[in-house]
Amino acid sequence: MKEYLSEVKKATAVLKNGGTILYPTDTIWGIGCDATNAEAVKKIYAIKQRDLEKNFILLLDNESRLATYVKEIPEQAWTLIEYSEKPITIIYDGAKNLPPELISADGSIAIRITKDEFCQYLIGALRKPLISTSANISGEKAPSSFDEIDDLIINKVDYVVNWRQTEKIIAKPSTIISLKTDGQIKFIRQ
Repeated sequence: MKEYLSEVKKATAVLKNGGTILYPTDTIWGIGCDATNAEAVKKIYAIKQRDLEKNFILLLDNESRLATYVKEIPEQAWTLIEYSEKPITIIYDGAKNLPPELISADGSIAIRITKDEFCQYLIGALRKPLISTSANISGEKAPSSFDEIDDLIINKVDYVVNWRQTEKIIAKPSTIISLKTDGQIKFIRQ
């Protein structure tokens, strides 16, 4: 049995009740909530002190769920997801089935298919996408490990996942690519 499954269970209970969590991802530590819960999304904006015009990344556990949240998936997306060696976030046009607070003014949404086993189990248990945003106040440096996370963040979330907190791997944010339905690709962050 996976040793982190009890943490998945605890975090899932918090998420299903509209709560926020601090959790390890396939990149850096993130603040998360059920991405389909508008009130929970607003809590994350408040925790991060983030401008409502700046959107968040969604995490999905597998690519088969993409069609639930994106109207039209460009063919190149499948290749990018399959062959990318490091975590990649793709901005898709035509977001759907999500709260307005998550959708950019142009109708787009940023989604990453996580390859992290803990996150996959968590999203699978929740059966909904997770918000994934760096565990810092907006505009401040993103922490590369748990011990760099400000106490202000730790004290404001509803639950702190007790998994991988002692890791000293220098984590980095994902690559972000904008992928248009016509196949046009633009690198936003490498």
